[in-house]
Amino acid sequence: MPTRKKQPSRTTKPTAKESDLDRFRETPDGEFLTTDQGVRVSSTDDSLKAGPRGPTLLEDFHLREKIMRFDHERIPERVVHARGAAAHGTFQVYRSLSKYTRAAFLTDPAAKTPVFVRFSTVAGSRGSADTVRDVRGFAVKFYTSEGNFDLVGNNMPVFFIQDGMKFPDLVHAIKPNPRKEIPQASTAHDSFWDFISLTPETAHMVMWVMSDRAIPRSYRMMEGFGVHTFRLIDPAGKARLVKFHWKPLLGTHSLVWEEAQQIAGKDPDYHRRDLFEAIEAGAPAEYELGLQVVDEADVLKFGFDLLDATKLLPEELVPVERVGKLTLDRNPMNFFAETEQVAFCVGNVVPGIDFTNDPLLQARLFSYLDTQITRLGGPNFAELPINRPIAPVHNNQQDGFGRQTINGGVANYSPNSLGDNFPKPASPKEGGYKHYMERIDGQKIRERSDSFGDHFSQARMFLDSMTDVERTHLTEALCFEIGKVERLPVRQRVIDAILAPIDEALAATVAKAVGSSRDKAATKAPAKGQRTKTMAPSPALSIIRPDGGSIATRRIAMLVAEGFAGRSLAAVKAALEKGGASVELISTDLGTVKSADGADAEAVRTFMIAPSVMYDAVFIADGQASADALAGTDDAVRFVGEAFRHCKAVAALGAGRTLLTAARIATDQGKDQDPGLIVETAPGTVATRFMAGIARHRHWARQGKAKPRPPLEP
Repeated sequence: MPTRKKQPSRTTKPTAKESDLDRFRETPDGEFLTTDQGVRVSSTDDSLKAGPRGPTLLEDFHLREKIMRFDHERIPERVVHARGAAAHGTFQVYRSLSKYTRAAFLTDPAAKTPVFVRFSTVAGSRGSADTVRDVRGFAVKFYTSEGNFDLVGNNMPVFFIQDGMKFPDLVHAIKPNPRKEIPQASTAHDSFWDFISLTPETAHMVMWVMSDRAIPRSYRMMEGFGVHTFRLIDPAGKARLVKFHWKPLLGTHSLVWEEAQQIAGKDPDYHRRDLFEAIEAGAPAEYELGLQVVDEADVLKFGFDLLDATKLLPEELVPVERVGKLTLDRNPMNFFAETEQVAFCVGNVVPGIDFTNDPLLQARLFSYLDTQITRLGGPNFAELPINRPIAPVHNNQQDGFGRQTINGGVANYSPNSLGDNFPKPASPKEGGYKHYMERIDGQKIRERSDSFGDHFSQARMFLDSMTDVERTHLTEALCFEIGKVERLPVRQRVIDAILAPIDEALAATVAKAVGSSRDKAATKAPAKGQRTKTMAPSPALSIIRPDGGSIATRRIAMLVAEGFAGRSLAAVKAALEKGGASVELISTDLGTVKSADGADAEAVRTFMIAPSVMYDAVFIADGQASADALAGTDDAVRFVGEAFRHCKAVAALGAGRTLLTAARIATDQGKDQDPGLIVETAPGTVATRFMAGIARHRHWARQGKAKPRPPLEP
């Protein structure tokens, strides 16, 4: 194998043959890791803390430099969470939570707190697609009477890493190859899986990202989590640990992988459009705030460390208490001014809410504030309209880029006598923020707490909590992602170092699919952090619910052609809309479609511009002439066949079954009746059964049974 020519480092004296640019090239081959000042670094995995479980220290110059440089890598879009959508709304607590916290917005049931919520993908640029496999951001800015509180979370309750020191490494590995700038918004490449295979703490999060949680049906049907463990401080000063949850009232639902890939090409703005159009139609996005509250002394009670961001607290151990409602009912007036300029900062808290020593959270406290300075052009980003609190602001901050406040007064310092010492500090009784007085006693050290050592127990618990359908999807996602990795050693290391400690059967299945091997005899003795205990499955982690839910805001496609039965279609359409569904008629051409009984209708979409993946369910109108025309239209046949393959509810009234036959969908179900395939002759009966089928979201028993239609003739 030819040896790679070593490029000159920036410390190498340039030769006469080198260009001016060459003298700035460098390669890390054979070199030590250093800071930007040339100081060699002894560790780049753990931040400097006061004891293994203590808070991160501000004097950690390596952490601050590493995070600062990472925060300022891209302008003007966000380094991560660049692609987003947002909405305004309100939050109202159901009952006073004064037993937990003194935060005013959580103790006054009469108060409606304004909020602004931004949803986002993590890995892609602003121009990437909405439906890629990725973590979703779920960031909420509460404009409370005591100041802004930002709950900056995700749609998954855990994260890849335990210490913020590793965040730049993680994101560099996720992002496109720096030489090629591809692939965009995808983790199916060597860099990501190389990092994963060498970082066992990522095992649990990998299970989440490969699950259906990573391809949500919409932002309105997506859970949210605060990820970290925070503190709530009650009026008496007692602290309790808390995990924050957002529970969507429409339920938690996903796309299927093939569907997500098609939507990315056909409508890359799918999630943005869904949120915007639902709110415009008067259907707000609604969530309930849930809390898991535990005593401070129980931080290690459950067999893992609650300060470890790669761990979740199973709802079966501590139930989620639903305490309030978030309602998003107003779209932004200007995307840039609001959605793009909103600045979330993890450090924005109000009295009654405080931080813990989670080392990932501690790094975020620095990172978010630092990031806004570059992204929004200076230190005055809090004065932008979308970021301004409703609480009055009085301080001695002054000048700088983008200053909007016109300061009055005679003194801009504290203490002062010229202005009678105003603005003056407020005592806790006067609403002043008081940090929780946690006792800190530890040596300065770069070390991971032993309580953070188990990386595989919860990953296995998550896998064991999945239904067979979800486990199949997760396995297929791993086969797809790892199959995209070009380097065999990386593929092999993922199998042996990450998947095998989680589940041998999973590792063997993926290994076979990606051309790797799984030799148990060659497996080394378990390393520190490998699975040491078995945790009971947590049914709450599964998003497949057999009892179904609401059809509210579900998009229903009604397929029609000339000669359809107009009155029966109108009756079914009225029933669906009464249930809250959004119904659209689709035909070969836009405009008026003639019916067989004088009840003509308007087709608002055509098969060319509205594929089945854009809809939750499909209805085929009665009328033999219409059914025959649809059965002879390849796009219509493909439309209904694809919807059936994606396990959606499909209904045909009367002669509409002709299209099902053309799509090779058997309508004589016998004893194995599919509740999501409805063939009826009476409009009332078909509407009732169809709505019940839609409420189930998907009919997974059909998975793998749908016969793909042969390719069209050229």
